[in-house]
Amino acid sequence: MLARDFVGYTLGALRARRGRSLLTLLGIAIGVAAVVLLTAIGEGVHRFVLAEFTQFGSNLISIAPGKTSTLGMSGAVVSNVRPLALADAQALARVPGVTAVVPMVQGNAAVEASQAGDGGGDGGGNGQGGSRTRRSMVLGVGSQVPLVWQMRPAIGRFLPAEEGGARAFAVLGATLRRELFGAVSPLGARIRIGGEPYRVIGVMEPKGQMLGFDLDDTVFIPVERALAMFDRTSLMEIDLVYDDGQDGDAVAERAKALLKLRHGAEDFTITTQDQMLDVLGSVLDVLTAAVGALGGISLAVGGIGILTIMTIAVRERRREIGLLRALGAAQGQILLLFLGEAVLLASLGGLAGLVVGAGGAWLIGATVPALPTRVAWDFVLLAEVTAALIGLGAGVLPALAAARLDPVEALRDE
Repeated sequence: MLARDFVGYTLGALRARRGRSLLTLLGIAIGVAAVVLLTAIGEGVHRFVLAEFTQFGSNLISIAPGKTSTLGMSGAVVSNVRPLALADAQALARVPGVTAVVPMVQGNAAVEASQAGDGGGDGGGNGQGGSRTRRSMVLGVGSQVPLVWQMRPAIGRFLPAEEGGARAFAVLGATLRRELFGAVSPLGARIRIGGEPYRVIGVMEPKGQMLGFDLDDTVFIPVERALAMFDRTSLMEIDLVYDDGQDGDAVAERAKALLKLRHGAEDFTITTQDQMLDVLGSVLDVLTAAVGALGGISLAVGGIGILTIMTIAVRERRREIGLLRALGAAQGQILLLFLGEAVLLASLGGLAGLVVGAGGAWLIGATVPALPTRVAWDFVLLAEVTAALIGLGAGVLPALAAARLDPVEALRDE
């Protein structure tokens, strides 16, 4: 049989049973669409989370007090023999390859502006007697935050580098500035943080949210004052940034050697950003594969539908098979005809599912910007190939049954 005749016969057989073919095709299409849509959501979330973690730059090394064997929250472990001190941060700044260092202490306190400007929303603030108070995150940091965390002042300046003490300066996040001062410039204004007076010298550019935390609802103060405010003896974290030409693992080893020399033991945890992203990426890869597997269940159901339909088709077309055999068609040709129908059904269903799934992913991304989607084309290709293989596998038994029919007995069938 010529290839042209083979294709024409296969298409004609599908057209002759349009309703049944469409229902079978629909089962595969739903499975492929589910795979495409679910993996698009999973891949979108994957990229979104990685982008959230890399918005502070890519050459970061984090040092936390306490020796841990997992990558937990850095500030959650303060069980070390010796606390991380400001002197440690100053020593780490001299490590070869390190360009900037930020010691950090985090807490929460009420921030009060004695003279709030016009505008601004309530957003958790409350104006009483010409003042507005908002409870916000307080970050005690060093002066090199703009270099290490990729955060820049929108107006004013960041905390200055000072020796022998730190003056009561504060820099507001964009949200905190809006809630306390509205459209009025806060530069030079007096505020109280945890009951202590500070002067505002800058406002940071909007940074947005990271995993639900508003990075703009923050006030930055000198780390020395934050240690005293929250009655801490240890820094919660020291962040380093190194040159682009440096190897992160090598810089981390040099920092580890220095701290071990200063502390006498490895009572701290060093984590490079590459390590954090590797762990996070592996978790998200598993998540994407899991949601893809859920869509694969629908593909399996579609395969059962093809098996059922092709089995019924063989029983209904016994006389047709007998006539083909009488005209000289070999068993192998009969086998290929029915396998071709099954594979064509599955492939057309897969193509329809691809269009529906990709269109659904685009529609979700357009209508719900907060839910990022990105079509994972490797999973799309895998789903399409799987659909064709399912059609092939589901059509084998019916095709073998058709090829083994006795032509005389098949022609006698009514």
